[in-house]
Order: sequence, then C-alpha cells, then structure tokens
Amino acid sequence: MTKLQISTRTSEETRTTAETKISIAIDLDGSVADKGQSSASTGLPFFDHMLSQLGRHGGFDLRVEATGDLEIDAHHTVEDVGILLGSCFAKALGDKAGVRRFASIAVPLDEAVVEAVVDLSGRPFLHYEVDPPGQKILGDPPFDPQLCEEFWRAFATSAALTLHIVLVRGRNTHHIIEASFKAVARALHDAVKIEGGGIPSTKGVL
Repeated sequence: MTKLQISTRTSEETRTTAETKISIAIDLDGSVADKGQSSASTGLPFFDHMLSQLGRHGGFDLRVEATGDLEIDAHHTVEDVGILLGSCFAKALGDKAGVRRFASIAVPLDEAVVEAVVDLSGRPFLHYEVDPPGQKILGDPPFDPQLCEEFWRAFATSAALTLHIVLVRGRNTHHIIEASFKAVARALHDAVKIEGGGIPSTKGVL
C-alpha cells in the first residue's frame, strides 16, 4: 500500500489591529481527498465568495476568519486579509525549492476574460489593469470592486511575489472580478507546483 504524503507546505497565522482581527490557515497542496476545500467569513458575502474561489481553483485548503470595522468601511478588512494571506502564503512556500515559479493564464467568465501572470520572485510588485464599470456589487453590505486592487497589492507585497492582473474584455462587474480571482488562483496553482529539486533562480535564492 502506498503511504499518503502529508503536506508540509502549510501555515496558520492571526493578526490583530485596532481595526481588524483576522485568522488564516492555508495548505498549498490541499487535502488528499478533495483539494481546494475553502471557507471564508469576513462579514462581506461577496468577498467571502471570492476568497472561496481563490482556494478552490488554486487547489489550496484555505480558511479565513475576519472581523473588522465594517460600520466605517470595508477597506481595512479587505486590505488586512490580503496582508495576512500573503504572509501565510509566503511561509507555506518556505524556500521555494523545486517550484515551477512562473505561471500565466487567461480565464473567462461569460463575456469577461482576465489574464493573470505570476512570478514567485521574492520581489513584491503588482500591475493591476482592471477597470470594471464601477458600480458596487449587490449584497449586504454591497461590495466596492475598487477594493480588489488594494487586496491584491497587499497580498503581492506580503507574499513577496510579482503579480500582473489585466482585464482583456468584460462588461459585467461581478464577472470581471470573479474571473480575476479565478485567474490568479489558477496561476498560483501552477506556479507553486513542485517540478524540480533546486531553487529556480541563478541567484540560488528567491
């Protein structure tokens, strides 16, 4: 009988400020039975749905629990989740030995298409070229799509990776944002795959 390999690419962290309290756990390799088990509770239903898409399509087991000052604005909660998620992602990656490192994909959702390009470079950078029509996405409370740029910037900075997200085409704000989360998820899924034994850099470190 083949022994099941237990993933060691995991991380669990908490972060508390005067504005938010957040707990995140991630397993980059997912559970053996059903990769991409995810749950999110942030007080922002649409954001929860997007975080669940990130885990599911990235093949990560992901749990996000957050409370924040939503009575003021959703900005603190969304950005702080990005900060902690990036930190967890980086710690779970470890020294990045054997990872594919580079990945890109274009993902459609009906009329919308978004391209995501990832480099696990160790150099934080975000290029965000997504300009949806601008209306808030209905929900209770409604979600401002402009916050997605803040989330991805916080994530890329904290995870120390290079991330490009570009809208190819699209008209529906919900479709555009969901396609962007799915595209990043799939690009990350490919970038973290183990396909070698050494650090994929001539510097010997990422």
